[in-house]
Amino acid sequence: MLRTLSLASVIALLPAVTGAQTGTDTELHTKSVEAEKAVAALAETPAIGLADGMQAPAVVLVDTGGATQSFETLAGAKGTVVAFVRSADWCPFCKKQLIDLEAAAAPLADAGWTLVAVSYDPVETLAGYKADKALSYELLSDEGSVAIKAFNLLNTDMKPGSRYDGIPHPAIVFIAADGTIARTLREGGYKTRPAVDLMIETAEGL
Repeated sequence: MLRTLSLASVIALLPAVTGAQTGTDTELHTKSVEAEKAVAALAETPAIGLADGMQAPAVVLVDTGGATQSFETLAGAKGTVVAFVRSADWCPFCKKQLIDLEAAAAPLADAGWTLVAVSYDPVETLAGYKADKALSYELLSDEGSVAIKAFNLLNTDMKPGSRYDGIPHPAIVFIAADGTIARTLREGGYKTRPAVDLMIETAEGL
């Protein structure tokens, strides 16, 4: 679940400081602590993606064979490395990244991580691209962008109903075996993607 704290909800947690204070000192202290935690949570939630340590959303996707999958079922001993990409159909930067990621699949597996890629493309598109490029790792379809939205990666700059509606901000998300977000790698814009060497180095350090 995404954190959606508003300033109003944070202020509501603050104890009333007036001439006619009500409640015990313990109650007021408890409210102050809750408010501080709420402010901290609001501050650490990134504008794009989820904060390290947060529980990864439980989502269901479809693999290129048409079977439903989750990141938990696909995880290696240490977890799952999820590459959120815009499209294997029309995005040249994503197509290049998907090819480059093939070099990361085996080293990541050796480090205990399973590599997968996620896009809003239909299964047929991903299956065709995987076969054409002989990719060994799994491509997962997120039609409807449910997972993309759950991971706070939806690109909201796209016109609703357009071809690009539902694409993510590209990101590499490391989901640990316990289901928490261990690390997220992103670059500014969409043309540059995290380097394969950096992905492997990150995986080995987690």
